[in-house]
Amino acid sequence: MVHLTRIYTKTGDDGTTSLGDMSRTSKNDPRLEAYATVDEANSSIGVVLALGDIPEDVRVLLVRIQNDLFDVGADLCTPVSDAPAFEPLRVLESQITYLEEQIDKYNTDLEQLRSFVLPSGTPAASLLHVARTVTRRAERCTWAAIHAFGGGVNPITAKYLNRLSDLLFVLARSANKKIGDQLWVPGANR
Repeated sequence: MVHLTRIYTKTGDDGTTSLGDMSRTSKNDPRLEAYATVDEANSSIGVVLALGDIPEDVRVLLVRIQNDLFDVGADLCTPVSDAPAFEPLRVLESQITYLEEQIDKYNTDLEQLRSFVLPSGTPAASLLHVARTVTRRAERCTWAAIHAFGGGVNPITAKYLNRLSDLLFVLARSANKKIGDQLWVPGANR
């Protein structure tokens, strides 16, 4: 269990922060950028929950994902080590498999795509598209951290974020099911 007794510590006032293994790093560290962007993705899902008027099953799914995103952040902030001082929290393949199962479940009743989907439609769909694009950015930041630190960052975190963005896309399409997707028409305004 996590216990937060003080919100400010002043230890970051010099432009550094603690990683999960208690080592210090610059606030410009690519790992920090990755887990901070995961936090932003999580917050964007919170906006979907607050304003999206979504079905209960989707609400339950998104809350579960929000919890998993904290796991992703914890994984990203704890360098991979052969001999860690304590057992780190790592994202598991089973969490990715769960996302894939949800993609298949919500995609089953959707029309086959004939073009790219414009990120619009119902408020829920539009908010889910924003969450999807923030999640894609979190994935890119995670890959940057993986490339910067090689084996020091768990690549399963990037895979999780990739699947999550796919799920958010499918959920956005599902939220637009009654009104239909607005499809891109290449060169329509030439």
